This record gives sequence, structure tokens and C-alpha cells, in this order.
Amino acid sequence: MTTAPSHALHRILGRVVDVQPHEVRALLWSFAYFFCVLAAYYILRPVRDEMGVLAGVHKLPWFFFTVFLTMLAVVPLFGWAASRLTIRHLLPTIYIFFVLNLIGVFTALKTGSNLTTLAPIFFVWVSVFNLFIVSVFWSFMADVFSTDGARRLFGFISAGGSLGAISGPLFTATAVKGLGVASLLLVSAALLLTAVGCIIGLLAWYKDHHGEDLGAKHLASSDTSSDTAPSLWVGLVRIAQSRYLQAICLYLMCYSILSTFLYSQQTILVPQIVPNSEDRLQLFASFDLAVNILTVCIQIFATGRLLAFLGVTAMLVALPLINIFGFGIFGLASILPVLIGFGIVRRAGEFSITKPTRETLFTVVPRVEKYQAKNVIDTVVHRGGDVLGTGVGSALHTLGLSISHMSFAAIPIALLWLLTGRFLGRRHEEIRGKQREGRDL
Repeated sequence: MTTAPSHALHRILGRVVDVQPHEVRALLWSFAYFFCVLAAYYILRPVRDEMGVLAGVHKLPWFFFTVFLTMLAVVPLFGWAASRLTIRHLLPTIYIFFVLNLIGVFTALKTGSNLTTLAPIFFVWVSVFNLFIVSVFWSFMADVFSTDGARRLFGFISAGGSLGAISGPLFTATAVKGLGVASLLLVSAALLLTAVGCIIGLLAWYKDHHGEDLGAKHLASSDTSSDTAPSLWVGLVRIAQSRYLQAICLYLMCYSILSTFLYSQQTILVPQIVPNSEDRLQLFASFDLAVNILTVCIQIFATGRLLAFLGVTAMLVALPLINIFGFGIFGLASILPVLIGFGIVRRAGEFSITKPTRETLFTVVPRVEKYQAKNVIDTVVHRGGDVLGTGVGSALHTLGLSISHMSFAAIPIALLWLLTGRFLGRRHEEIRGKQREGRDL
């Protein structure tokens, strides 16, 4: 039975999203859940970037290599836990584990440890934390909502995450000097505990509406069978057998290499211009805030229209072109405003244009390849590019190359990225055309 408050909420929400009366409670819990997890992450991200600066560019390759190895170990461990623990136990356990970690770091800082000492552990921890909070969230959403509900509501739920991605760095930028770094960790922990409350609320809604206990089930994809389940070795074999998948790997690898390459340059330049730690934290938070605001604006007003009007090929080569010009300009004028401006445009372009377009490349891939290869590409290939990029950046810095010279050295990689995007876009259209012809026969 629909109560008067929920009926009023439905009237308000119904103006912006196609939500049914019985879905209002689940929609709001999900919106709040995604807001909390992304706000928690973006409060911590500037702290991670500051720790990268304090550790120095020469240690970044080891940090990213450790992230790579940690993911190789943790992903199968998570799969094992997800197949044995029910949702009611698995999800709160994951978030409470992260909360306890944050309390541990807070305690260490308050008892005399400094950011430089904790940098290696915290840098790796945040990178793994980011992977799991988003992955677990969307897996849970796929269980909570039907396909029809997902199509109608996931856009609005994603807006909750976008709002959290804006609120997190905004809070850090305005509060770091008053609260200090340690207290920011507790705010992030409080948001994660709130997310656990949202999970409990969603499980209660599901039981009330469907009459069954979702919490007693396991967090496993319902549309994958044993022959399509992700596997590291099988995924690598699938990639080795497909030029199309190999090109996707190369495209993502180029992006990852240049991302960490630019991150290495940031680690060198920023402390030269901004010597104070709290000022750098404020700068990193403001940077994330600008990226997320620009991303949301592009997603709302441009992404869908651009993809429909320009097509896949143009969208895939857009960011490589920006990188060719961006690294060229930064090579000519290696100053902080250019680095910040280039970084904001680059990251916003990845989140709002390149990543959505890159995901469409898998729409023409056979289902068995999609499930077996995509997991490897999103984890091993992506983080492998991070390792390679920081290694190259650190090596060039050790050889005595200036930031300007390092920027010019990035341009050939950006050109390879552009050519790979051009090949992928054309190949995607070829496969799509053949599939259409096959359906028309």
C-alpha cells in the first residue's frame, strides 16, 4: 500500500525519471548508496595524489606494479568470497573492512606516523578500494532491479554517483585546512558506513516488494554460465585469437601509459610550485572537482548527441588528438596552469566520451568472448599499462630528461593511440554491418 509521503515523492521524482510508485524507496536508497561510495572515494583521492608526490616520481613504478600484483591476487579472492558468502554478509563485510582500514590509518597518523611513511600502503589501498566499491555497487544493482527497471532508473542512480564525485573533492578542498588529513579519513569512513545502511534498506525493500530474501543469495552475475565465466587464462587466450580484442587492448594500453606518464610529470612539477602539503591537497581536490563537473556537463548535454552524430571512429580518435596537442603544448610551455588545464580536459574527455564509446566496442563481440576477455582487459591490461607508463616516465626522469622533453616523447604513443582508435572504429562498423546483413537474410 502506497503511503501519502511516498505518493508525494513519486509525483516529484516522476517529473525527472520514469519511476513506478513501488520503486521510489529503492531508487532513493540506490541514489544515496552511490553518492556515498563515490564521495568517500573522491575525498581520499587527493590524499592518495599527495602521497604520490611525497614518495617521489622514482617510487611510482613500484606503487603501480604493487597495485597490479595486488589486483591479480585480490580479484580471484573476491570471486571466491562472492561465490560462498551471501549478499547480506558479503557487502557489509567489504565496506566495514575498508572502514576499519581507514580507522587504522587515522590512528597511525594521530600516533606519530607521517604521510610519507604510509604512502606506499595507502596508495595501493586506494587504488584497490576504488575498483571494488564501484564494481560491487553495480553488481548489486543488477540483482536489485529488473532489466526494465535498470533501463529506466540507472541513469538517475548514476547521477547520485556523479553528485558524490563532485561533493567529495569539494569537501576536501574546503575542509582540509580546518580538519586536517586524518579527519578526512573519518569522514570517508562515515560515508561508507552510511552506504552499509543503504544496502540494508535496499534488502528490506526487495523483501517487501518481491517476497523473497535477496540477502540470502550470492553476488554473482545471473547471465553468465560456467562456459562464459571470466577466467584470466581463458581471457588471455581469447584475446590472442582476435585482432579486434588485441586492438582494444592496445587502445586501452596507450591511454593507461599516457595517463601515468602525465601523472609522473605532475608528481615532479607540482611540489616545485606548491611546497605546502595542505595546499597541494586543496589543489588536487579542486582538480578532481573541475574534472567531475565538466564530465557531468558533457555527459548530460553532449555525449549521446556526439556519438550519434559523429560515430564511433570520430569519438575514439578525439581524445588521442587532444593528447597530441596537449603534450605538444605542455612540451613548449611546461608550466602548472597548462598541466592542470590539459589534465582536466583529458580526464573529463575519458570519462564522458572515450570510455562510453570504448564500451560500445564490445557490443559486436560474441557473448562468450565478452565475458571471458573483457574482465582481463579491464584489470590486467589497464593496470599493466599503468606499470609500463610509470616505468617509462621514471626512466626518462632518471636519464635526466626535462619535463618538456618527456612531453614530446609522449606524442608518438598518442599517435599510435590515434591510429589504433581509427582501426577499431572502422572494424567495429564492418562487424556491425556484417551482423546486420546476417539478421536480414
